[in-house]
Amino acid sequence: MKVAIVKYNAGNIRSVDCALRRLGVEAMITADEAMLRSADKVIFPGVGEAATTMDFLHTTGLDTVIKGMEKPLLGICLGMQLMCRHSDEGNVDCLNIFDVDVKRFQSERHEDKVPHMGWNTIEQTCSSLFRGFTKEEFVYFVHSFYVPVNEYTAAVTDYILPFSAALHKENFYATQFHPEKSGDVGERILKNFLEL
Repeated sequence: MKVAIVKYNAGNIRSVDCALRRLGVEAMITADEAMLRSADKVIFPGVGEAATTMDFLHTTGLDTVIKGMEKPLLGICLGMQLMCRHSDEGNVDCLNIFDVDVKRFQSERHEDKVPHMGWNTIEQTCSSLFRGFTKEEFVYFVHSFYVPVNEYTAAVTDYILPFSAALHKENFYATQFHPEKSGDVGERILKNFLEL
């Protein structure tokens, strides 16, 4: 199986690569359109800022490649947010794979820190990414922006308000949390994605 990680100006690519290696997968890290299209699975990771990253994707043509992907594609964190319609971060239009906007957390109580950082539970899971899950599981988050619960929501987490911890539409999957930093639970999610 050929697995590709989209190489662009965002962090966290190496962490995803290391997580895949632990599963015995040697991924290609590439921005080459032909290599991405030839892969059986594609991972679109991300740690960074939405407007700057969208500008880079437009400039390189990776926006068109990602939107046109027909194989299973998994967006992670910023990758998930960039797959949405619009982001409040930099007030930028994104890839519009998921027809929903990305909002900034508004802290209403002293204990509601932004960014949302650390371990939290996912529930209401309804995607093959979560095959074998029978209860709430803990995963690792780091984010100041969130996707509201919507028709594509595949898992929910509650922090300040309920939000989409994961999205799914056709061959496009996405997680707001970092499976590559979520221990055994994250490893199961990555394994489920690889077995789609």
